[in-house]
Amino acid sequence: MVYQATQLPSPNLKDSSIPLLHDGADDEFPLASTRIRLNDGRYLAYREWGVPKDKAKHKIIIVHGFGSSKDMNFLAPQELVDELGVYFLHYDRAGYGESDPNPKRSLKSEALDIEELADQLQIGSKFYVIGVSMGSYATWSCLNYIPNRLAGLAMIAPVINYQWPSIPKNLIRGDYRRRLVRLSLWLAKYCPRLLHWCVSRKWLPSNSVIEKNPAFFNKRDIDILKTIPGFPMLTKDKLKEKVVFDTLKGDWMVAFGKWEFDPMKLTNPFPQNRSSVHIWQGYEDKVVPSKIQRFVSRKMPWINYHEVSDGGHLIVHYSGICEAILKALLLGEENPSYRPRPENLL
Repeated sequence: MVYQATQLPSPNLKDSSIPLLHDGADDEFPLASTRIRLNDGRYLAYREWGVPKDKAKHKIIIVHGFGSSKDMNFLAPQELVDELGVYFLHYDRAGYGESDPNPKRSLKSEALDIEELADQLQIGSKFYVIGVSMGSYATWSCLNYIPNRLAGLAMIAPVINYQWPSIPKNLIRGDYRRRLVRLSLWLAKYCPRLLHWCVSRKWLPSNSVIEKNPAFFNKRDIDILKTIPGFPMLTKDKLKEKVVFDTLKGDWMVAFGKWEFDPMKLTNPFPQNRSSVHIWQGYEDKVVPSKIQRFVSRKMPWINYHEVSDGGHLIVHYSGICEAILKALLLGEENPSYRPRPENLL
């Protein structure tokens, strides 16, 4: 079985076994979202909200995380959105929701998808980007590949790659998350069929059990998961679908594989302080360690670091957080409630 697992061929857009989602737009399975066609032929689905694009003062692209989609909520008060004149653009990253998969997904392709989406929808030469959880690797990529297009950038509980060269080994030694990531990367690379078989077995915990597991989420996160859909792409029924599994596997491998640049070597794209870059982190986050996030922010002093003292990984869904994110990103206003305590920075 292990031998057969290593023989899984690489997906190809020309392979008839990889469905292109736009090909399924028929009477039986109509597509609900508007889409653009990228230069490579893939379709990218998106949704817009906020003030009309032609009247907006600020245009923001939201990048969703692992197992999510463009339908994720960004809980900004409508009054604030109207007051600031904010236009929001959510999109399904490659292979998610109603967007076509990208077998050639890479750090660079994620940034270029964002740039092409912005250009085709004519939102202007400068725009803001907000990345959530694992979707933040696309925002790091924007800082590296398209910094000239950014008006500002925020990352919410952003992914940490244990292979970044600038992270000292003593900081991550013994971290169980690092071991889990290394194991999953090895299985995804060498035994994808075995991994697919494992994650779709009935004897594994259900998605609802994982969502309530205190190993992944703190108390506030678990309370939040009672009120939101959770991670519908991570259910066993969904994971049985090859196109879903391949999307999640490819996304994971890019996020946690070897990067072609070290984020902590990036320079401030806004040297004149005309705008800013922000990281928002929960101190009790059990998915992304806050101690590593604080280390990253200290090494990059041009990044504004905000910490939710009782926050877990799902802080984007907490009341008041999205409002604070917008005010910090667009107005430069800092909410004292989210200043990290001095003892937390040691």
